Amino acid sequence: MDEQLEKYLKKHNIKCKLHEHPAVFTVEESERVVKSMPDVLHTKNLFLKDEGNRYFLVCMNAFKRLDLKRLKEELDAQKKLTFASPQELKEHLNLSPGSVSIFGMIYSKKVILILDKEIWNAEKVGFHPNINTATLELNHENLERFYNSINAEKYILDLPVI
Repeated sequence: MDEQLEKYLKKHNIKCKLHEHPAVFTVEESERVVKSMPDVLHTKNLFLKDEGNRYFLVCMNAFKRLDLKRLKEELDAQKKLTFASPQELKEHLNLSPGSVSIFGMIYSKKVILILDKEIWNAEKVGFHPNINTATLELNHENLERFYNSINAEKYILDLPVI
């Protein structure tokens, strides 16, 4: 686990369970991992930007597809939403592709966090701990504690899916 993340979780009294596994870079690859955590809602995290240089970290169910056009309208994004570059990901969240996670928010105050209601309402959720060789399992109480500790603009939305 990322050392800074470990310190952050301890500081904010956020409890989680660490599941180590082989590296996964895609949702398809993660399917072999989810079998070992059957009660955990698995997530994917998309780092997006609009043409007004606003950045969004969208956290949602790993097995659903986001409707970017409808999300753009909901966020009143300028022009279209696109995926940010690996350089922007490193600059704003201190992450690399394949390791995008809600926990990258500990490094940013400029990124807007968008958390899907399904994730918020889940009993247990799993996110990479800023590396893709593990998953951190959090119950709702600890997800809420993490969400409230983030010093950034953030929303819980019913995300549009295709």
